Amino acid sequence: MHCLAESKKVIIVGIPGVGKTTIVSKIVEMLKAKKIGVSVSIFGTIMFEEAQKNGIKNRDELRKLAVPEQKKLQSMAARRIASINDDVVIVDTHAFISTKEGFYPGLPHNVLEILMPDIFVMITARPEEIYNRRMKDTTRDRDIVSIDAIKKELDVTSAMLSTCSILCGSPIKMVLNSEGKVDEAAKAIVNGMGYNNGG
Repeated sequence: MHCLAESKKVIIVGIPGVGKTTIVSKIVEMLKAKKIGVSVSIFGTIMFEEAQKNGIKNRDELRKLAVPEQKKLQSMAARRIASINDDVVIVDTHAFISTKEGFYPGLPHNVLEILMPDIFVMITARPEEIYNRRMKDTTRDRDIVSIDAIKKELDVTSAMLSTCSILCGSPIKMVLNSEGKVDEAAKAIVNGMGYNNGG
């Protein structure tokens, strides 16, 4: 049992194009309406802030770093997040990073040990919807992928998260973000955190 003084750590993952950023914003809005102190830590941003100290210029360079370098930055970012004291600390991250060596876990054991998450949330969507959303997103330097590659990314995310759940003994909530259903998806996640949406 967690004592009330402890933060509830919620890890939210989703591959690019599932609408994670939009849903996280909606969750924050819902929690604040219930007078629950909440903060969002974007894991990649915190890693990037640490990497900038070592001369990395943009976020897309991060995933091209060697695995030992990534590991070091992940631990530094996890320690910063673990020190946050809000009622709910949402960690917005990816279950894996595509590297030259293959799929590298976004939440390796060293990071999980530092963060001690209470619940994992995987936001998903239909591969065709993800593909269309990615094609419209011009804000990031994204690799062009096929629908088959997107299905593979969803499978890898699910497998990685299942392993995290076993290591931490924390549940996974999978939420489908269908087009135009952001509120429903956010409500399902808030309920999964134990803050039932009365009415």
